[in-house]
Amino acid sequence: MPKKRSSGGRSKGSKGRSGVVQCSYCGALVPRDKAKKITRWSSVVDPRLWKELKKMGARISRYQVTRYACISCAVHYGIVKIRSKEERKLRAPIRRR
Repeated sequence: MPKKRSSGGRSKGSKGRSGVVQCSYCGALVPRDKAKKITRWSSVVDPRLWKELKKMGARISRYQVTRYACISCAVHYGIVKIRSKEERKLRAPIRRR
């Protein structure tokens, strides 16, 4: 069986077993180093109201929401793209969401 990726799709190197996280979309248990981490800032204030309050100089608290996605959900929801063999050999740029 040919090997598709030298890393096996993981980023742990030779560190042994990593912990597991639950996919936010389908609920599957995925190794932490294999799952795709999605970090986003969220606020309880409506975006239009937030813009006006910010203009007036108000300080609005916001919090960070961290979600994990398994590879199949990450491909399905467009978080990662399917790349050709040549593109997989290149380091992918870091995406900011």
